[in-house]
Amino acid sequence: MALQGKRLLITGGAGFIGTTLARRLVDANEVVALDNLHRDALTGSELADHPNFTLHEGDVLDAELVRDLARGVTHIVHCAAIAGVDAVRESPVRTMRVNLIGTYNVLEAAHATGSTLERLLDFSTSEVFGTRAYRVEETHVTSGGSVGEARWTYAVSKLAGEYMAHSYFDELGLPACTVRPFNVYGPGQVGVGAVHMFTARALAGEPLVIHGDGSQIRAWLYVDDMVEALLLTLERDEAVGQTFNVGNARSTVTVLDLAQRIKRLTRSDSEIVFRPLHYTDVDIRIPNVDKARNLLGFEAAVDLDEGLTRTIAWYRERKPALA
Repeated sequence: MALQGKRLLITGGAGFIGTTLARRLVDANEVVALDNLHRDALTGSELADHPNFTLHEGDVLDAELVRDLARGVTHIVHCAAIAGVDAVRESPVRTMRVNLIGTYNVLEAAHATGSTLERLLDFSTSEVFGTRAYRVEETHVTSGGSVGEARWTYAVSKLAGEYMAHSYFDELGLPACTVRPFNVYGPGQVGVGAVHMFTARALAGEPLVIHGDGSQIRAWLYVDDMVEALLLTLERDEAVGQTFNVGNARSTVTVLDLAQRIKRLTRSDSEIVFRPLHYTDVDIRIPNVDKARNLLGFEAAVDLDEGLTRTIAWYRERKPALA
């Protein structure tokens, strides 16, 4: 049963996934978004003017604000985080503060909300599986890199957030669950991501830059499929207390193949160039989603070429704004 007549708080609600989710919910529910607009997919969109949507510009590090916004909500979706390899490497301290303290603030606010809360959905990451993740299941051992490698501060902070969320479920009965997204892309993505960068550059006739030799393997998940999984976790009682991989193993390609596909689909003359890899990278990342399939009925519907075609059309329409 689709959510209706609910009041939802989405942290990071002006971001790529947050706004895509809000669009699906806002006609039949009240949606409150908290965001500092660091990555703004909201401004200028039709969602910003919807009568059931409210944006509060602020930060998840503001515990009082988070608690005030959470009061009386039925569902909380905690998307807010520092993410992206470059952002994490540039500021590992802020990464840890936002992802750890921010998640703690959200969990405390959810607990204080009391009897109105039906679900708290926490975002983790496929990065918790380390450098090699082939057909990984939720129960497989998580792995981080060496201490001192800034990239892994993101994975460690998100994994700690998972432990916190499930501790609040185990000890305090908070109706929490967690998703681990695998390489989400699609219309509305701003700021980071290989699909975003390759598409914007291809449409502008600029070189498509690959760091390393392009042999890195990824399974790409179209954003509408990600949102379908989120709706299922918000609606289905079976989700409470669980962690779910969310991805599309059918859309698995190397980074070089991805660049070549985008170049072909955009009919771009852009050159593909290679640059030295100056950070620790993930060799392979492919999920097993049997748990989400069996418990929630989740199945990704949009395969890679179709998703890229939709994404390119969205970017092409907005190309002047990207220039």
